[in-house]
Amino acid sequence: MCGIVGLFLKDKALEPQLGSLLTDMLITMTDRGPDSAGIAIYGDGSADHVKFTVQSNTPDVDFDGLDKDLSDALGAKIDVSVNSTHAVLNVPAASADVLRATLASIRPNVRLMSRGETLEIYKEVGLPKDVAAQFGISGMHGTHGIGHTRMATESAVTTMGAHPFNTGDDQCLVHNGSLSNHNSLRRKLRREGIHIETENDTEVGAAYLTWKMREGASLGEALESSLDDLDGFFTFVVGTKDGFGVVRDPIACKPAVMAETDQYVAFGSEYRALVNLPGIEDARVWEPEPATVYFWSHNSAPTTTEKAA
Repeated sequence: MCGIVGLFLKDKALEPQLGSLLTDMLITMTDRGPDSAGIAIYGDGSADHVKFTVQSNTPDVDFDGLDKDLSDALGAKIDVSVNSTHAVLNVPAASADVLRATLASIRPNVRLMSRGETLEIYKEVGLPKDVAAQFGISGMHGTHGIGHTRMATESAVTTMGAHPFNTGDDQCLVHNGSLSNHNSLRRKLRREGIHIETENDTEVGAAYLTWKMREGASLGEALESSLDDLDGFFTFVVGTKDGFGVVRDPIACKPAVMAETDQYVAFGSEYRALVNLPGIEDARVWEPEPATVYFWSHNSAPTTTEKAA
């Protein structure tokens, strides 16, 4: 049992409140999964740089002098902003593809949480209120974000096993449910060159979408394909650079509720996660349909696609 929240802002005036709104939503879901928690925030970025969010269990050692060591190794200026056990590396786009290997060489104990132009992921073992406070999530601003609080069922309770999972630039995913064919699919995706860090079935779901989009599918098409290719039961909430998508399996046994106003679109595993949002009393509230893809983007009209029987 896990808890998922998501918030896509239409009204730019709410962007300074994104972190605080998501934090409140996630804390409300604590009893659905108190083992670990994580939040993905889509905020500022630039086309000529890539942000890498990284984590260390010994940040005092691993982050000390990291900016200089990376700058020397890559021959480019790398800015490092430390936030507790995490740090955000601001890397020139020309050096982004070699960053993972370089980091593994000079700081082997540092783990990569996310990569993207606007995406930052913060996650750790612990209660949502403690994880959010550790990183100051409530003070963060952005355009949209997703969060997850976990009850571990398929892998160890670790930072790397916590959600969200990032397997493609500015793409991340959270999941409530259980995939039954993740082991065979993990092997296939690794043969296709998709980087997968953990044994968590949710990371396989994220990696599957990355692979489908690499092969030319849109996010909507990749989510539709997941209904055929992923066995088990699942609710996925996916973040991209421009938007936010939701899909449930054809049985849809995991709870989910959505709300939409002129200011935002929100998702929660339960309605109580949404009750403190501004204007919720006037929102259109509904349960997302089984086998139906919903997607909102800042650059295009919202879409809803039902999988044909």
